[in-house]
Amino acid sequence: MSKKIASARISTESSELLKELNNSLPFDRELYREDIRGSRAHARMLAQQGIISAEDFTTIDEGLQRVLEEIESGAFTLDGEDEDIHMAVERRLTELVGDAGKRLHTARSRNDQVAVDFRLYVLEHDRQIAKLLEALIAALIDVAKAHSETLLPGMTHLQHAQPINLGYHMMAYASMFRRDHERFISSRERNNLSPLGCAALAGTPHPVDRRSTAEALGFREPTLNCLDAVSDRDFALEILFNIATMMMHISRLSEELILWSSSEFGFVRLSDKHATGSSIMPQKKNPDIPELLRGKTGRTYGNLMSLLTVMKGLPLAYNKDTQEDKEGVFDSVRTAELSLRVLKEMIEEMRIHIDAMEAACNKGHLTATDLADWLVREKGLPFRDAYHLVGHAVNRAEELGKDLSELSAEELAEVDPRLGEASSLLDNRLSMNARNSEGGTATERTREQIAQMEAWLRELGN
Repeated sequence: MSKKIASARISTESSELLKELNNSLPFDRELYREDIRGSRAHARMLAQQGIISAEDFTTIDEGLQRVLEEIESGAFTLDGEDEDIHMAVERRLTELVGDAGKRLHTARSRNDQVAVDFRLYVLEHDRQIAKLLEALIAALIDVAKAHSETLLPGMTHLQHAQPINLGYHMMAYASMFRRDHERFISSRERNNLSPLGCAALAGTPHPVDRRSTAEALGFREPTLNCLDAVSDRDFALEILFNIATMMMHISRLSEELILWSSSEFGFVRLSDKHATGSSIMPQKKNPDIPELLRGKTGRTYGNLMSLLTVMKGLPLAYNKDTQEDKEGVFDSVRTAELSLRVLKEMIEEMRIHIDAMEAACNKGHLTATDLADWLVREKGLPFRDAYHLVGHAVNRAEELGKDLSELSAEELAEVDPRLGEASSLLDNRLSMNARNSEGGTATERTREQIAQMEAWLRELGN
């Protein structure tokens, strides 16, 4: 059987350049499991509907199982002469079982075949990435539980702002990754529809049962409209967007770990397993993993923009342009899954320097807002007046080379007699725990957030 199966209309040998341009087997071979799974479901439905004989189905089904085993053992080499994985599987099947193999493609086009294979791949990796996110969130919760009282300077504009606790900071990232998880699950539910049976674009005159194959492959139901189904790549765009957004969150956490592990901060020490040395400077320990995670975010953005650009302006229905839909998705999926695994491991094994974090809270006048709030609450000052008065106190602290929290009652009273009463309120831990509104940084509220996130994870496990 010719390796160029889909060539009935073409009477001359293709240009070698066309073959090279058209050959997707080097990357779509990734879909061999999905292709064989979809073909087995299709063959069973054909037999159930009387379109092929029961004997042919048995022959095809056993042949497809053998092709799967040959690919996984390396006995059948995907040599690149076939133009794609779909043709490679069908050719090998026909070599093994003869004419029965030629009946497999009845009531099916490569258009719906490609669409179902790729959709199965994406939906499965939506699930896998969601599971990896759950594991990462659990690791962040473990850090948060151990450090709901560990002081940390909360920052805005990368400047010291207000005292928070490390657990609260970790729960901020857990919240980001929970949103990512929800996006992957939502995408999986929304796109859990089967294109199989749509054929080229308009359905088929054969009496197929699309609901049977949808159920067999784990889809919720068939797609509504075949013209849309064979050309739709929204499911691929969604996983690319979801990964790009998740990687943006990973890059933000990575950037903080890079800063925190520097000599200037010294908040954390990364395990030697997750760092490298310098080729020239013997003292160096470089945070290569978070740097790589930060850098790999860019390639996931590029993959999203690439497919958006491919799909822009494409008329219905299938166009060969969409052969460009897979490489970026495969790359982003591999990047995302590896990134989640290594980030979880790095967080679990990093050492946290509590003393350095808490010492940093004595820089930057973190309790200035507390003093202004006290003037409003206890002395009845308008907030703007209190704001400017505390600004004067901060200036005085800097003249004395102190942090605001280090000023004595006498030094505060020199700025304004009313401030002398408030010196005991400028403790960083009191300030942190004073922010006890729902969602705030107080240890009590942080522990509430941890409990709620743990409950959510438990519900996912049910």
